[in-house]
Amino acid sequence: MFTRRTTLGALGALALTTTGSVAFAQDAMSVALISKGFQHQFWQAVKAGADQAAQELGVEVTFEGPDNETMVDRQIDMLSAALARNPDAIGFAALDSQAAIPLLRQAQDASIPIIAFDSGVDSDIPVSTAATDNLAAAALAADKMAELIGGEGQVAVVAHDQTSRTGIDRVDGFVNRMAEAHPNIEIVTVQYGGGDQLQSTELTKSILAGNPELDGIFGANEGSAIGVVNGVREMNAQNITVIGFDSGTQQKEAIRSGLMAGAITQNPVGIGYETVRAAVAAAKGETVEPVIDTGFYWYDATNMEEPEIAAVLYD
Repeated sequence: MFTRRTTLGALGALALTTTGSVAFAQDAMSVALISKGFQHQFWQAVKAGADQAAQELGVEVTFEGPDNETMVDRQIDMLSAALARNPDAIGFAALDSQAAIPLLRQAQDASIPIIAFDSGVDSDIPVSTAATDNLAAAALAADKMAELIGGEGQVAVVAHDQTSRTGIDRVDGFVNRMAEAHPNIEIVTVQYGGGDQLQSTELTKSILAGNPELDGIFGANEGSAIGVVNGVREMNAQNITVIGFDSGTQQKEAIRSGLMAGAITQNPVGIGYETVRAAVAAAKGETVEPVIDTGFYWYDATNMEEPEIAAVLYD
């Protein structure tokens, strides 16, 4: 199995357009992984888990993704190129849960099993999905926000997109939980910054300028959350409760400094590891679980050094 020491410790050495790091025989099983991007440390941690599984299982893994999480067409091109190589299995983290379905059907017709990871696909083509329960994770973020702002007030959401399952589910999970459990809290706006730090910073500044009574902001992925932190800092906004999603150096530093109250972390190394493990099993004709829940955790300054939490945080 993967460990934090053996996988996350290797992140600095990762190349962003690599194949597996060990030599394989020409007849080794091959698994092609297409991620949503490379601009966030989250994806480097997913790759670390995939590489660890590749080494343990003796298979070849390629891992690639577009430069940022707005490049749906580029991701589709990568998926098409992966199909042309005829791998034994494909792992796919969809930027658009609908756009890739025609290519996924081609894979199905060619008997190439598809494992969805991180972000699911609106189809029954994937034989398994290795991901966080994003609805539940975002609902926990809503509960923490409500607790921290005293059960009433105004909050906003800065999310990454409206097309991926992660973008849809994290917004729905947060908004619906707030409406159901915390009716005295108003969500004044939901804005989308493509997971880009700079765009999310500008959105946050606009939200703050237009909502002087705002109490909190939820950033729904790594880039969004960093943008929220930067926007609050640049506006010198006071008494704004910021809750993030994912990990990484900048969010951890923001939590330690008190600028961010806390965040939901996934288990990205586990996502990468379980995706490759499921892909290999499916390629061998073995039964795989249709949903592999890789878990999530709340962390803040009080618990981020605890072993269970530290093991799923990444820099």
